[in-house]
Amino acid sequence: MSAPRVLVYVQHLLGSGHLRRAALLSEAMVRAGLDVTLVSGGLPVPGLRASGVRLVQLPPVAAADMHFKSLVDAQGQAVDVQLQDARRDQLLALFNDLRPQALVIELFPFGRRQMRFELLPLLDAARTAQPAPVIVSSVRDVLGGSRDPERQGRMLAYFERYFDHLLVHGDPALLPFERTFAPANRIGTRLHYTGYVVAPVPTAQAGAGVGAPGQGEVLVSAGGGAVGRGLLEAAIRARPLTALAALRWRVLVGAAMGPSACDALRKLAQQCAGDGIIVEPNRTDFSALLGRCRLSVSQAGYNTVMETLQAGARAVMVPFAGGAETEQGLRAQVLAEQHWIDIVEESALTPQTLAEAINRAAARPPLQAGAIRLDGAETSARLIAGWIQAVAP
Repeated sequence: MSAPRVLVYVQHLLGSGHLRRAALLSEAMVRAGLDVTLVSGGLPVPGLRASGVRLVQLPPVAAADMHFKSLVDAQGQAVDVQLQDARRDQLLALFNDLRPQALVIELFPFGRRQMRFELLPLLDAARTAQPAPVIVSSVRDVLGGSRDPERQGRMLAYFERYFDHLLVHGDPALLPFERTFAPANRIGTRLHYTGYVVAPVPTAQAGAGVGAPGQGEVLVSAGGGAVGRGLLEAAIRARPLTALAALRWRVLVGAAMGPSACDALRKLAQQCAGDGIIVEPNRTDFSALLGRCRLSVSQAGYNTVMETLQAGARAVMVPFAGGAETEQGLRAQVLAEQHWIDIVEESALTPQTLAEAINRAAARPPLQAGAIRLDGAETSARLIAGWIQAVAP
């Protein structure tokens, strides 16, 4: 008997976190015995791997800026009707060819309304298929953007029209979904908390010894998106102001910032610290670096936060607050209230404020394992496999 087929759709617009989380979920479903196709609509992410998963790339689009109101193609040109139609037709052809037993849509209808031109036709096709797949929405713990009741009412209406289940990749003891989606109680038993989604640290990397990259270092990062350069610059300038100035610092630069950003940050690091700061592109062993570092300085995106908590690293976080974004700020605030991290608001970020937060965080004990649920990928895969089995003829 062939493995049940699952089609996963994800669209990242600014950073790469949505795609990376969808890839982790897809890998977990493969381990659970499912045949998974992951279709991505964003710009390709260098180094992304999803073991055992078929990856399909749509003609890529991205957000024109941090306000997310308009879309551009891979060349930075405004997305036109022809590109929209091409993506829609490719999605529908893929669905008709695959005939999946489950369709997993990342974020929509709780976000990605810019993609309705292709998602609504896909969902219509899925809902009218014979037999129809189990249709699942997959969202992180915190919704970004507006809390407007009318807009949230439209989200709920789309959910009730098309979806069978909602996976919330979080823990209600820390951040209940109703904190950012007021009518969550109307979803009832179709809402399932999975715990947080995070990649396990490879055993070979976790056990690296003295002198390994990251060992005893201050690790500075800003995710894989185009924003965050200000944080990296502030961290480089903050180093001599901290109690950790004698340590080696490692600054990781996201690919979306471009090669010129890496060169400029290297020059700044040389001016401020000589050879005391390493500036390099993002690394695939980031989670292992976190496990070995003395302290982490980062933004507060979902994936980075979960990897930091998994590693038990002391941390300072500067939540991204560009445009109308509130998601990172709320998550960081809740973690700070638990005394797990220190935060510096983006609007207050200077080398001095960052240095003060680094000194506070350096004096904290490391976070103990088990403080937060991190089994979200495996739980999601188990639920989806069970739903497929429950409706199987």
